[in-house]
Amino acid sequence: MSDMRELTVQSRNGGVRFTVRVQPRASRSAVDGVREGALRIRLTNPPVDGAANEALIAFLAELLDVAKRSVHIVAGASSRTKVIDVDAMDTDRVRACIARSLEERS
Repeated sequence: MSDMRELTVQSRNGGVRFTVRVQPRASRSAVDGVREGALRIRLTNPPVDGAANEALIAFLAELLDVAKRSVHIVAGASSRTKVIDVDAMDTDRVRACIARSLEERS
């Protein structure tokens, strides 16, 4: 199992920034751990016409219990590796939400 201490989460302007690595067309949408400082997320959506990006924003909003408008892809919109900003969030809350998701998966 991945170690949550590996996840790089930076405080930024009243929110946080972190990197995700997306695997589209997965059998189910889920957090898949942390590797090389990035949160790995599986999404059922294909990377066509922004469907995977929309699904990622919705997935992260639900995971972190924030509104979808608070989640922004700030880099990597057409890449599997993306930089995410989340407004009105702190690093401890991000880590706690992700850790809870990983525990539920086990």
